[in-house]
Formats: sequence, C-alpha cells, structure tokens
Amino acid sequence: MPGSLVLGKETLLLTAVVVRIEEIYVPTGLRKQLDLQEVEAVAEKIMAGAEERPIQVRRGKGRYVLVKGVHRLEASKALGEETIQAYIVRARQH
Repeated sequence: MPGSLVLGKETLLLTAVVVRIEEIYVPTGLRKQLDLQEVEAVAEKIMAGAEERPIQVRRGKGRYVLVKGVHRLEASKALGEETIQAYIVRARQH
C-alpha cells in the first residue's frame, strides 16, 4: 500500500510493511492520548472492512516506536491481530 509524505518541497514515497504488534513500543505521551471510545469506533470500522491507513513507526533499540496511529494500533490489538501495516519513518532531527 504505497503512500506519500510531503516534507517542505519534497514528497517521499512510502511503502507499508507488516510489523508484529508485539514489537511496537507506545511512548507515554501517545498512551495519554488514548480514547477508548475512539479505539472501539476504529475497531468497528476495521471489522466492517474499511481500509485503514498504516500506522507510522520508527526504528528504536531492537523494536519499533509508534509515531502515529495509537487508536489504530490499539483497535488491532483488541481485535486479536498479531500484525499491522506500518510506514517506517525516520526520527526527527532536533
């Protein structure tokens, strides 16, 4: 599932890959944004066959770190999924 990301004047083409959910770490800041009603709504959309955008992760120390898509990730976990489509992005340079 190709996608694109626009950074300034550049457009990067991204290809979704399959990532094992157990290999994804959710940072505290994203965990605090978690809304269980939103997770339930996303899970219902997934069960109805709606195509979901891949989540965004970056590579961490021996794992992936979630960047975007906490509700999609948690909905997939709640549905018993073991894998999820993800775009692997680079960490921002500070």
